[in-house]
Amino acid sequence: MSSVELQQRVLSGMRPTGKLHMGHYHGVLKNWVELQHDYECFFFVADWHALTTHYEAPYDIEQSVWDMVIDWLAAGINPGNATMFIQSHVPEHAELHLLLSMMTPLGWLERVPSYKDQQEKLKERDLATYGFLGYPLLQSADILVYRAGLVPVGADQVAHVELTREVARRFNHLYGKDPGFEEQAEAAIKKMGKKASKLYRTLQKRFQEQGDDEALETARALIRDQQNITISDRERLFGYIEGGGKVVLPEPQALLTKASKMPGLDGQKMSKSYGNTIALREEPDVVEQKIRTMQTDPQRVRLTDAGDPDKCPVWKLHEVYSDESTKEWVQTGCRSAGIGCLECKKPVIDVVLEEQRPIRERARQYEENPELVQSIIVEGRERARDAAKATLEEVRQVMGLSFGA
Repeated sequence: MSSVELQQRVLSGMRPTGKLHMGHYHGVLKNWVELQHDYECFFFVADWHALTTHYEAPYDIEQSVWDMVIDWLAAGINPGNATMFIQSHVPEHAELHLLLSMMTPLGWLERVPSYKDQQEKLKERDLATYGFLGYPLLQSADILVYRAGLVPVGADQVAHVELTREVARRFNHLYGKDPGFEEQAEAAIKKMGKKASKLYRTLQKRFQEQGDDEALETARALIRDQQNITISDRERLFGYIEGGGKVVLPEPQALLTKASKMPGLDGQKMSKSYGNTIALREEPDVVEQKIRTMQTDPQRVRLTDAGDPDKCPVWKLHEVYSDESTKEWVQTGCRSAGIGCLECKKPVIDVVLEEQRPIRERARQYEENPELVQSIIVEGRERARDAAKATLEEVRQVMGLSFGA
């Protein structure tokens, strides 16, 4: 809604549950690197979220936090372009989570698809906890505390953004109409000037009486263009035109990202739980050994046996990394037994090592200078808290918790 349009702010986070691998790079980090140039980005280490499933191993989380931050920096996240911080360093996340929990129906949390899915997948862990049930609402608080307009997610995470939209909608419905709301909205209309005021009222009537969505979009654009009204007035006018209250917490939009095409060493999705990963900063000789020992087409026992690339995990890596001429060379050579499996793996080894080379070089700078990493996180925390405090100040006010402070 209003702030979504006024301020294209992106919010995304990752749980620190171990060193990142190339699947994370292709699925998340490359996308973040692009987004940081086009949007105001807030990227956070979700250490509280890690505790929802790993509460019995907190010491592992602490080390993983710093490994993850170095991985982000090494992948190309620039602290000059993006705000990076640790979730637990910004207590406003927890406060907003608590306040939202007062008005969020229990059934909304129980129906989140990943709630039962994760309990099924992680049977070895005791997830019958209040924190695990409430983690989708904590995610909503993470987003709403920054009034983020866009949340990059895969298709399986869209339900979490939809929950956040519902929570924001319910919050605005309950608390958006502060005393004197209509009088303040009418005063804001007058501040727009005679011509703009008349147009606003015409568009408002068209939308409220005829359901004209085009009139709504035109009115939103009109409000955005006004230079002589405050941000609060803008928020009020956005809510007023729809017949509601002030938009305190704007509804975010899901920014769908492409699923990672990075396969694991066994041809399945690259995942730590499958034991088939190449770490983001893996040593070159380890990477080479891992790829050299990958399983190939089981029918190809001898060098002279013809193979089928479609049955070979190495081919899936060629699909990610190789150009058309190399792919053609693999298809022809494998099916005719013109090339051996080690020969087929060589181009993949070369290109993976070349992709990792600048990542390892950047990582080394930060590994040797932990004070720099910590200072980046401290600066990020300050920027994040400034934004979060502004939201909480307004939330407390509309919920009757400001007490004149």
